[in-house]
Order: sequence, then C-alpha cells, then structure tokens
Amino acid sequence: MNIPEENFARSPEPTLGVEWEVALVDPVTWDLVPRGAELIDVVRASHPSVHLEKEFLQNTVELVTGVCRTVPEAMGDLQTSLSAVREAANSMDVRLWASGGHPFTDFRKNPVSAKESYSEIINRTQYWGQQMLLWGTHVHVGISHEERVWPIINALMTKYPHLLAISACSPGWEGLDTGYASNRTMLYQQLPTAGMPYQFENWEQWKSYMRDQAISGVINHTGSMHFDVRPASKWGTVEVRISDAASNLRELSAIVALTHCLVVHYDRMIDAGEQLPTLQPWHVAENKWRGARYGMDALVITSRETDERWIKDELADLLVELAPLSEELGCARELQLVQEIIDSGAGYERQRRLYEETGSWQKVVKATAEEMEQLLPL
Repeated sequence: MNIPEENFARSPEPTLGVEWEVALVDPVTWDLVPRGAELIDVVRASHPSVHLEKEFLQNTVELVTGVCRTVPEAMGDLQTSLSAVREAANSMDVRLWASGGHPFTDFRKNPVSAKESYSEIINRTQYWGQQMLLWGTHVHVGISHEERVWPIINALMTKYPHLLAISACSPGWEGLDTGYASNRTMLYQQLPTAGMPYQFENWEQWKSYMRDQAISGVINHTGSMHFDVRPASKWGTVEVRISDAASNLRELSAIVALTHCLVVHYDRMIDAGEQLPTLQPWHVAENKWRGARYGMDALVITSRETDERWIKDELADLLVELAPLSEELGCARELQLVQEIIDSGAGYERQRRLYEETGSWQKVVKATAEEMEQLLPL
C-alpha cells in the first residue's frame, strides 16, 4: 500500500488565514435555503477574485481569505467577499446568516453538497452525520517548523473554553433552548473523526497516527481528521476550529485576534525556551464541556493542580498579558473587542434573551441576520 508522507509545508512567518461559514436563509420563513452553489456561481461571474468554497451543506458558502499578515488585513478581505456575497444574495432574494447552529430547521430537509467525501461521511455516520447543521470559524496561523506544531496545539487546548465562550452562539436546536451556549460543540463531536485532538508529543507521533488512519481506511472515507485544532500540513499552519461561526464581522475580528495572539504567544515561548502549558486530557474535556454549557459564565480548570477561575476573569487577564503582542501583530484594537463581549454578552446570550422575550426562533434568526447586515452585534 502506498501511504503518502505527512509533510508540513512550514511558514516562515505567523501568517493568518480565516474561513467563515455563512448560510442562506429565506427572508419570510427564516429557514435555511439550499442555494449555496448557485450563489457561488453568481459571485464568480461578477467578482472572480472573491474566494468562496462550497461546504458540507447546500445552504452554506464559505468565505476564505488569502494569506494575510494581520487581523485587519484578514477582516478587510472578508468584508470585500461579504459585500460580493450580499450583492448576489439580494439578487436571489435570500438573506445571509451565520451562527453556530440553526435553532429550528429540520435536518432532513437540508441536502448535502455534491462531493464524494461528503456523501461518504453521511453514508458512514447515518443519523449522526445527517444532523451536522453546524457552522464554525476556522483560523489558520503559520508555524515555522513541524516540531512546534503539537506543543502549540496542546497549549491551545488549555484555552479551549476561552475561545469557545466568546464565540458561542448556538443555544437553539429543533425548536428548543438546549440550555447550552454552544450546542454545535456537543453535536459536532459525534462524528468519528471530530472532537479533541490527542495530545501528541511530537511530529513523529502525528505521522505515525496519520499512517494508521490511512492504512485502516479512515482518511479514504472521510477526507481528513476533523479535530477541534489540527495541523494543516499543506499550508504550514495550525488550524483552530473551536469557535462557532460569528454572526458579524466585529465579533469575528475579536475571535480571530485572540486566536492569532495565542498561537504566536506560545510560539514565542518555544523561542524563549519556556515550558508551554498543558492540562490533563480529562481537564481539557471538562473545560470543553463547561465552555459549551455555560459559555461566559463557565468556571474553568486552569492548572494541572485543578485550580479554577471564572472565564471572564481569565479573559480579562489574557487581554492584559497579550496586549503588547497584539500591538506588534497589528490587532490591538480587535483584541480589545473581547472586552466588549465580556461586558455586553456573547451571541448565545442575545439569542436566548430574544427567544425568552418573544417565544419565536424566527425572530432570533431574523435578528441574527441583521447583525450580519450591520457587521456588528445588535
């Protein structure tokens, strides 16, 4: 059997790339509309430089930046793409909407895109795979050498609930308030290749693991491993997939800035010969659950000795610690927007509050679509 080698491309600088999953909804019913491929064709005809990708579901388009150096550059790229996508959506009489999960749609009425690996996932996972009406924010950060990748990923997993809490915006599912800040997080880990990465110690262990997955047929069937944080060897990046899809560019910029700063912070710790933080896998799993369940009100485990702190206090301290680095990386303004989320609440809190006031998930989806229009939380 010819098994391809897992070779990491290496990025000499901590460059940045962002993938933002956006869905199409009907402006009357506020249910999802399976017209993503049509919209992509419309945009390509009028704006051929805009980079869009088809996604797992036919109701979704993915906005993809080029290789950027700073968060403002990435946000400018996405704003250009968003303008083109909105123009196309208006011509098709559909609205743009982004969130971690749609609160009332029927998964049986949302077809998967025509792609062999997507069909194979559904064929293998059946009921569990059919429920993947989920949207995320994926942030790539360039890493200079493969031996840095797993120490950085393991350190990032200590900040899992931090990245999840500020982005969480999927409290509703099948007409119910699930009680979770990010129901997406709980649903997505049902896929057999999804969830928390194993805490590999070095690149050789990762290569051995990927070889096993290739020999056993896992990768052939699923295309790749869908971990919450994973190496993207082709691009020479670490890809952070923890966050729900932001409903607006303002909050998205805060999520991307915190992610960029954390990755570079841990990379610099390696340069300084410092020990990167880790938590036991059971603590990481518990923190993931607490972040998904309680969001901005989570009490999280912060050390191997099982110390605990409130996530808002943790985030406030992170903003101070990372402030000098954010100046250097050109994202000081965007990083400080995390404080706005601490003060005003995350997306799931706005959605839940409106649902409690109105009893209507349709009004929640409409309000969330308006955040996309206004580029900021409302």
